[in-house]
Amino acid sequence: MDAKSPHAQKNDLDRFRLRNYIEDLIDTDQLDIRDERVDLADVAAILQGNDKAVWFRNIGGENVELVGNVVGGRERLARAFGVPSNQLRQELERRLKLKPEFIELTRATAPVQEVVITGDDIDITKLPTHLQHAADGAPYISATIDYTIDPETGLTNVGLRRLMLRGPKETGIDLIAPSDLRAIYLKASAKGERLPVSFALGSHPIDMVAATMRQAGDELDLVASMRAAPLPTVKCVTNDIRVPADAEYVIEGYLDPAGHVEKEGPYGEYLGYYGVVKNNPVFHVTAITHRRDALFQTATISGNRMDLTDTSNLEALRAELNAWMALKSVVREPIAVYTPVSAGGSMCVRFSMRQRFPGEARSALYTILGTVGPKNAFAVDPDIDIFNDKQMEWAFATRFQPDRDLVIATGVRAVPLDPSLLGAPSGSRAGYDLTWPLDHINRWDLAIPTPPTYAGKKFASLEAALKDGPKRFEDLMAASGSRDGREIVRELHLLRGKGLERDEQGRYFLAG
Repeated sequence: MDAKSPHAQKNDLDRFRLRNYIEDLIDTDQLDIRDERVDLADVAAILQGNDKAVWFRNIGGENVELVGNVVGGRERLARAFGVPSNQLRQELERRLKLKPEFIELTRATAPVQEVVITGDDIDITKLPTHLQHAADGAPYISATIDYTIDPETGLTNVGLRRLMLRGPKETGIDLIAPSDLRAIYLKASAKGERLPVSFALGSHPIDMVAATMRQAGDELDLVASMRAAPLPTVKCVTNDIRVPADAEYVIEGYLDPAGHVEKEGPYGEYLGYYGVVKNNPVFHVTAITHRRDALFQTATISGNRMDLTDTSNLEALRAELNAWMALKSVVREPIAVYTPVSAGGSMCVRFSMRQRFPGEARSALYTILGTVGPKNAFAVDPDIDIFNDKQMEWAFATRFQPDRDLVIATGVRAVPLDPSLLGAPSGSRAGYDLTWPLDHINRWDLAIPTPPTYAGKKFASLEAALKDGPKRFEDLMAASGSRDGREIVRELHLLRGKGLERDEQGRYFLAG
């Protein structure tokens, strides 16, 4: 949110409210407002491939509001942090170093607990949850941030999970992929204990970014640091978990200790394909709390335009930050990093660097592949714009020799949802060194051709210029102030009888 916006001047309980962030988009080209009645069945088609956040003000005629695709673009993410898009990674790096601050609220003062639903009144199916993809197993609540306390450490774990509706008080939850929450749950399940979890729904984009990050310690601290402002929290109604008090909704409950026993899925996943039906735990709802004018949120996840989905943009931002931190640890002069959003946000990493010693680019590739974990990593010199697909394709075609510049790592941990694994338990990663070898990097013929600028020194005559030293044709035009060049050709022709020669770079000079 821009610090100068009118909403930024409100008190802390409104400053990081999702509704206020959306309202700040009204006068921009980043918001698609639908005032007409829209059935839940039509929401997915409207969101698919939409390059804007979409605000549905009348869902199903129930006087309920829903917003989707909130962070499905880098510009909207940058607006949330109050910086231009090209400074977003630097801002995240700065905020990660900030000391977290908190404001603890009571139930009476926490906006997210203005309405509290418990007991027999709980019915999660009354929330405006829609079917997102054609083969999904059921409607999914997809924009939830999970908050859990690790019983062994007392630290809060924060992440992003989706919930598949199973009934008024039950949902499925995907806990197949390795994660801190999965590890915490497996320990509780082994003891036959319930694991309390609370899901914040309708959160400011900054909180969503924080939920994708991983760091040692209490991750509620991470949410506060990323806000760069005191985080108002409130204790949940039916468990001891503290959650952001300014969220739109919170769904409280616990994971059943029975383990991975119930069918969950299929679901359109963040790599653009379906996740199959899996056995997963069941989440039991014990309370739903929300603001009186709560704004429901849904996240875009799959489809044929991955670059316009919430999850790919969040993944890309996290991967870029991690890649930059890793790059700085091994490279003296890193230039830029980029993770293509259209590749799911984390499967490919590009980086540019200025080489200082032989093997530096290769070391950087090994580091990125090993610590950040993309399937493909590309290293280029500073003269290549890593944000430009055409330049990357050109560098790939002209600077890469497969038998010399390809780095392969096999038998490594892979993203389970990568369909190219074809069921294999591990995969491979590749590094592509598109940099020039250091002993070739200063060759004149490897410089990128550019239009002439005629910025050379002026001389009294062409002969005087040639006696000064070897000159390119451009230099000779500059030397005589020529705005044509053909007369230079005629003069050079006459000078051939006076010892005119050319060197290996094609420069003209007078022998002797």
